[in-house]
Amino acid sequence: MDSAKTGKVQLFFVDASHFVMGGFVGVIWSKVRRFIKTASGRSRYNVLGALNFVTKKVETITNDSYIKADSVIALIDKLVANSVGLPIKIILDNAAYQRCNLVKDYARNAGVELIFLPTYSPNLNLIERLWKFVKSEVLNAAYHGTFNDFKFAIDNCIFQTDKNLKSQMDVLISEKVQLFDVISNQDLVTL
Repeated sequence: MDSAKTGKVQLFFVDASHFVMGGFVGVIWSKVRRFIKTASGRSRYNVLGALNFVTKKVETITNDSYIKADSVIALIDKLVANSVGLPIKIILDNAAYQRCNLVKDYARNAGVELIFLPTYSPNLNLIERLWKFVKSEVLNAAYHGTFNDFKFAIDNCIFQTDKNLKSQMDVLISEKVQLFDVISNQDLVTL
């Protein structure tokens, strides 16, 4: 993070979010029962995103089928094409489509360093904060009449992360993360 802030590397946090068009609970208190419109169906919109730690800009690859290794490769290509000449480091989780040899070899050949987080630690991937933010801003207690409206609302929110939402992103996506020291087996025995 320090290297990214001082302009030595480009640091990206990468993960996918799978948005499902349906009812998202909202709360309203009323003395009388109210019926609220909600979308029907279970159409799914997949967004593979790369959040730039410094600028808060998000590059995306989207589809309504599945995120696979070719999606990750397309995202790497997009990051390299938009590169400003600095080394690219990508922090990502251990999803099979991200950790496969095809992606690792492709990234190595493109000069991109992949840094895999420890298993079962999604809280260390800062883009997870963005996905939660997008869901709360765009989907909670909101009605989207068509799947295209649903996708547009999500894309529009993501597009604004380095523009109108930058001040909110600077607070949400910061270097305030919990760090852990590496403990040896001997230390565990004495605990």
